[in-house]
Amino acid sequence: MSLRTGWVATALALLLASGAVASCGSPPGTITGTGRTTAAPAGTGSPAAPAGSAPAATPTATTTATPAPSPTPSRGAPTLNPTAPQPTGTAGSDEGTDEPTPAQLAGRRIVYSYPGLTPPPALLAAIRAGLAAGVIFFGENVSTPDQLRSVVRQLREAQQQSPVQVPLLLMTDQEGGLVRRLPGAPELSARRIGQAADPVAAATAAGTGAGTNLAGVGLNVNLAPVLDVYDVPGNFADRAERSFSSDPEVVAALGTAFIKAQQRTGVAATAKHFPGLGTAPANSNTDTGPVTLPAGLSRLRDVDEAPYPDAVAAGVGLVMLSWAVYPALDPDRPAGLSSTVVERELRERIGFEGVTITDALEAGALQAVGTTGQRAVAAALAGMDLLLCSARDTGQGEQAAAALAEALSSGRLDREEFTAAADRVTALRSGLD
Repeated sequence: MSLRTGWVATALALLLASGAVASCGSPPGTITGTGRTTAAPAGTGSPAAPAGSAPAATPTATTTATPAPSPTPSRGAPTLNPTAPQPTGTAGSDEGTDEPTPAQLAGRRIVYSYPGLTPPPALLAAIRAGLAAGVIFFGENVSTPDQLRSVVRQLREAQQQSPVQVPLLLMTDQEGGLVRRLPGAPELSARRIGQAADPVAAATAAGTGAGTNLAGVGLNVNLAPVLDVYDVPGNFADRAERSFSSDPEVVAALGTAFIKAQQRTGVAATAKHFPGLGTAPANSNTDTGPVTLPAGLSRLRDVDEAPYPDAVAAGVGLVMLSWAVYPALDPDRPAGLSSTVVERELRERIGFEGVTITDALEAGALQAVGTTGQRAVAAALAGMDLLLCSARDTGQGEQAAAALAEALSSGRLDREEFTAAADRVTALRSGLD
């Protein structure tokens, strides 16, 4: 795997058996790779760890946020591999056609998951048809590294039969410490990295270790590092040792070192959970219910969001958004369903042009939003590119894709913006092996 140099891009009470985690950003980590899985404390049901209390309002097609300019098809798509085929504005048209169908476009924004050790036929069929952007792996999907390599070969063979000739996004959470899906590096937690004698060197080693480990089994995306800046010792982010520091400058420096080192191995990094879960109390968990974090605007921008400009400057490939509600930004919607947060804060204010990814679409924090399909459409309306269907059920991904396709066909979702999102995902895929 290779990333070109041009892309310098929890509750502890919840224990998950078999590596099962409701979400990727917040899930508790698990150490696996021997046929058994040791559960670690859960993260926040959604992005790594938010939580709160206020129910999320059902989003509608309209929003109080100041709309961001309509993205162009090439907007924010980092070229990771200059020799790979690049998007043409139609997210990689199928079989020479100029206009992909709504179903084709929708599929290219879905990350699937499945139960057990063997990919089900329905998932392989979706991949062969070009209707999947990627797959996320959890502890229950891994018995040994060799077994996972065999699964990855099977998925890649299916992709080679697809009309969309770019690699799948094959991802997992390999943060370090308790949150690992594979045995081995990085073994240090974020907290321990921050406490090291040479924290930057430790973060660099962790990023290199994570990338090398994942690349060794054929994965090309890591849903790490966590950039949450904890405010109170023992709170959600700190209790599970998922935060580098309570100092935003330290988090920025260590997160950036991790990102750069990992991406040099050819594995794309994901900064999470924007705008930050650092103020989440220890018992907060968006996996299980709504969470509101009433941090003021100055705290959010001066502390929680502060590590992100450096991560963007380092070329981070993806940013995962939190499912917590931040009244200072949008009192009605979780961050990942708010165009104010996605477009105004992350895109416009921070300047991120890469791929946005949701936390687990099945998170309890979204219970007021409705069905899987309603959640998927709400996320797309907010400006999210990739939808993480991590319930270990291929039907979840199929439902999300069907809802997106219907909303696109009906005009509820704008075709140009939808295509631009799919193109950003395709560009990311094009630069990975």
